[in-house]
Formats: sequence, C-alpha cells, structure tokens
Amino acid sequence: MIVIGVTGGIGTGKSEISRSLEAMGAFVIDADRVGHSIYLPDTQGWKEVVEAFGQDVLQPNREVDRRKLGAIVFSDPKDLAKLNAITHPKIAQRIREITQEQREKGPKGSPKAVVVEAAILIEAGWLDLVDEVWVATTDSDQVVHRIQQRNNFSEEQIRGRINSQMTQAERVKHATVVVENNGDLERLHTRLRELWAARVAGRG
Repeated sequence: MIVIGVTGGIGTGKSEISRSLEAMGAFVIDADRVGHSIYLPDTQGWKEVVEAFGQDVLQPNREVDRRKLGAIVFSDPKDLAKLNAITHPKIAQRIREITQEQREKGPKGSPKAVVVEAAILIEAGWLDLVDEVWVATTDSDQVVHRIQQRNNFSEEQIRGRINSQMTQAERVKHATVVVENNGDLERLHTRLRELWAARVAGRG
C-alpha cells in the first residue's frame, strides 16, 4: 500500500485529484476534515484551544467558531504559531492512525493507495506521513478564475491569498510527481489514470 500526499495552493484542484484517485480505488484522508475533528467540544484539542484563546472563540453550542478564531490568528503570526502548535501534531497523529487502520486490513482488504489531501502538507512538516508527494499546479490566472466562480471573491482578495501561501515553485521542489491542472478535466483525469497505472496499480 502506497501513501500519496496530494498538495497544492488554493484553487489548484487538490479535491478533484483526490476524488479521481478515490474513484480508482484509493482511500482518501482529507486533512481539513481531520482538523475539524480536533475542534469538537471536550476533545483535548478543543480544551487547549479554549485555554489558549479564551471562551470568546466558542459558539453557543460550545463548538469552536472557526471564523472568529481565524480572524484572531491570521492577524497575528504569534497566535497562528500558537494554534498550529496545538493542532498540527494532533492532525498528523490522527492521519497516522487512519493510515495504519487501512494498512492493517491486510493484502485483501487494504486499498492500493491512501491519499492524504493536505494544503499544508509541506509547511506543517507532514512529509513523513506519506511515501510520495503529488503537487497540483495551476497558472495563477486560472486560479483566480476558478475561485471567482466558486467563492465570489475579488481578484485582489484571491491574489492576496495566493501570495500568502508557499510559492508553487517551492512546493514543486518537494514533489515526487507534478500534476498540472490548467482547466481541462479530461486531460487531468487521463494524467491521473496514467499515474495510477504506473505508480500504484502494480504494487502488491
């Protein structure tokens, strides 16, 4: 069983790549969803977040208000580092556990591949969770077009988000595979089928 990390900047098509690989038989772990579970009431992560940032970050149902928390941490690098120190190790540990659960199903039950979809795979230091890193790349103009259609953000907002992330060139330095995704879905899916056949299907 191979563990593939799928990463890339905003709007590069990470989720589309994961869905395509899932359709071929991969088990997908979405790091964002794992991250949400860290904030559930009365979990260890929840307790540490409340201790660090106060009761004001809670909604009436006691769940963490991620927007309110985001407004705090993205305005102060020290607060962001504090939050990451709480959440990143817990997310990584849960990803390890889920991966191991899949591996323990044995040769007949385990998937050929586990895909870890994580925008911050490299930045969070999670490269040791995966065997290969597949980096999705897209021209910045394409990213702007996609996000405008999807989220109705202004071009200035989108380019600000792009510029706040690790650069595409820096991500590619860590790539085992670069998956170019400039808008032609059929070409993307063909490329992924070729990668699956070459790098996954022949494994025991």
